[in-house]
Amino acid sequence: MQQEEISIQSLTDNKDIHIGYSDNDIVIIDNIQKFAEITSARVSMSAIAICTHGKVQGAINGQKMELCQKQVAVIPPNVIVSDIMVSPDFNLKAVFLTNGIIQSFLQEKMYVWNELMYIHGLHVVSLKDEDLLFYDNIYEILQSCFERPADAPFRTDVIKALLRAVVLGICGMMRQVAPPIENDRDGATSGNAHFQRFLDLLHSEHIKHQTVESYASKLCISPKYLSVICKKHSGKTANEWITEHVMEDIRYYLKQSDLSIKQISDQLGFPNASFFGKYVKEHFGMSPLQFRKK
Repeated sequence: MQQEEISIQSLTDNKDIHIGYSDNDIVIIDNIQKFAEITSARVSMSAIAICTHGKVQGAINGQKMELCQKQVAVIPPNVIVSDIMVSPDFNLKAVFLTNGIIQSFLQEKMYVWNELMYIHGLHVVSLKDEDLLFYDNIYEILQSCFERPADAPFRTDVIKALLRAVVLGICGMMRQVAPPIENDRDGATSGNAHFQRFLDLLHSEHIKHQTVESYASKLCISPKYLSVICKKHSGKTANEWITEHVMEDIRYYLKQSDLSIKQISDQLGFPNASFFGKYVKEHFGMSPLQFRKK
């Protein structure tokens, strides 16, 4: 099995995908039928997709997901989408966004995005008819912007303003159906800000198998404080967050790739295959080879 990588480069280089707009932070596509051929992939950016026809089933980091017509999927960066099966008429419109542009769009509301994506794990929401009409209208305006000359004054700024409206609207819609967060709902305290930065860092790191001390150092805070704020704002310690995401990567590489155990160990930042084997045994209750064959 060859691992697919969905990134700005892979999308823009694929001649079978119709790109409406792309730059260093954004790719907008209105036809993604080509991805019906992919069974698993690592999505390196955030993605917002509205299913326009048919249905797709799969898993996000091992958790089952189904997206049907008139539903929107919001996928955080650096996740593994696997076990993909689509109906013959499946299609969707999607926008892929780097974490930097998401932060630029949401600014002080970034904590809402992190709550929805990482604490609640909310990825699929059904659209009401009025919601669907709203996003259809915005997409029509976007298409008219795409057709303007690339050097038209403020063309890029208008496109980004419209996309910001889409991201804010979807965050608001998803927050209505998500359980409430009791602590620091205004996102204003320094503790909550550090927790949000930790989530951003954790999901942007290619090698997630690092110590709490390593993450804390990058955030310029103490390891103890990092664990305290994680526990306060999510009910899980920093080490529990790290372990969960390392396990997701291990699960993907053992089940969805043909890499050797040593190659996976190297890929995920373990010092050697023996240490990797002990880690898998501790957290999965079996050796890497046994888990792969399970």
